Amino acid sequence: MNEELVAKITQLVMEKMNGSTEPQQEVQESNTTLRILETPESPSVDEPDTLIKLYNNTSTNEQTSYVEPEANDVKVFQFEGDNLSESVQAARKNTPARIGVGRAGTRPKTKTWLQFRLDHAAAVDAVYGEVSEELLQKLNISTVTTRVTDKEEYITRPDLGRRLSDESKEFIKANCQSNPQVQILISNGLSASAIEENIMDVYLSLQQSLGNLKIEIGTTFYIDKGRVALMDEIGEILQPEVIVYLIGERPGLVSAESMSAYLCYKPRLGTVEAERMVISNIHKGGIPPLEAGAYLGTVVQRILQHKASGVALVEKES
Repeated sequence: MNEELVAKITQLVMEKMNGSTEPQQEVQESNTTLRILETPESPSVDEPDTLIKLYNNTSTNEQTSYVEPEANDVKVFQFEGDNLSESVQAARKNTPARIGVGRAGTRPKTKTWLQFRLDHAAAVDAVYGEVSEELLQKLNISTVTTRVTDKEEYITRPDLGRRLSDESKEFIKANCQSNPQVQILISNGLSASAIEENIMDVYLSLQQSLGNLKIEIGTTFYIDKGRVALMDEIGEILQPEVIVYLIGERPGLVSAESMSAYLCYKPRLGTVEAERMVISNIHKGGIPPLEAGAYLGTVVQRILQHKASGVALVEKES
């Protein structure tokens, strides 16, 4: 603190208190006044010991007592998946979905997380993969294309996957049987893995089933990057009574190898979705491929008998 300022303040204070003072007395009492002024009611910042004492007093006053928990209140940590209810256990037996897998603290268990990553990678491979030429040669079928140029366009432009390329139209007109009872189509769709894994069993079983039922089959061919509604344009070109369209399903995180079979009576441009019918989930973990092929033959027989498919078939059969 400025000593001159202290001296002036001291002089003023002493004059008020005692009237007038001697210079020597003023100097002697200045130190006392200085000590008074420099001793505030609250501790100074320059006095660490005082601050420590103040802090300790405050902490002591505000401190709350800690009570040790009783032994009965302590719960042993368990993983969520260790003790499952009966309903969860029953659900796990009836679905491959990730139910009751548990967690390790706030995170998935390592095994569950790795399996999720594996299934996701399989789904990506299914969408971006291709059906091998070797398989198509075994089936002895030709390949046609849509107006799609690559996978990215196929995913973002479904409309292009519903129309044939000009070259494919000419090929179908020149090489495929017209007006068959049943026209079988095969396409990778959104899962080439589904065709690779299931088509051989489904197609051969379907052929045998239709042959036993004395139902004529047209010229089967493979469509690269096709969509379901493409059957309408093909129906316009070949004029079949029934089209059976075997196509790879959109992969999920349970199975990337699931295939569907779409059926429609006399599909033409402008056909609505209510006129189609579908048998889905064809794979080793769902409907077995051989069983699916045989069942499709009986569905085709019903469609030809009632001359209807989809909602119209349900109404006629009821």
